[in-house]
Amino acid sequence: MNKYTLHVIALVFTTALVGCDKTEVGDISLGVFTTQDIKLNTLVDPLVTGVTCHVASIEADLSLADPSDSSIACRQTGEITAAMIAQVDKSKSGEIVFRKSKSIFFKSMKIRRVFDADSQTLMYVSYSTKETSGSFKHSLSTVPLWGTQAYVNPTNTIPLPNH
Repeated sequence: MNKYTLHVIALVFTTALVGCDKTEVGDISLGVFTTQDIKLNTLVDPLVTGVTCHVASIEADLSLADPSDSSIACRQTGEITAAMIAQVDKSKSGEIVFRKSKSIFFKSMKIRRVFDADSQTLMYVSYSTKETSGSFKHSLSTVPLWGTQAYVNPTNTIPLPNH
């Protein structure tokens, strides 16, 4: 297969998949002379459903590999309960809450939730699984539990009453 055929196949698959991403809420063109766009996706944490994250990432429609750059912003958008936090992985590496392929060459973007019990904060890290230009691209956003039903005084293990 030559390079032209691969580009045609990529274009066909891209065209077929346009609009299939239910999480996409924005698509910003980077210009007429580029095939790259900034895609904006919304993701609700599957376990802590009161948290919504918005991810901005570069996607290249006619390329076999998307760039690794992305940014993330997470906010409390609903109730966060002690029962939700009780189910959260408390390990230092946390758990993956979202994964998206960025290339046919095994590169993906992942979002991992890590719980910081000392500061009563959920941390969401967006990162690329493949090194690019000597770096693994990553971005961090935090959601403090202060003011939620799930907040526990770090020096006390008993949940505080609603504020």
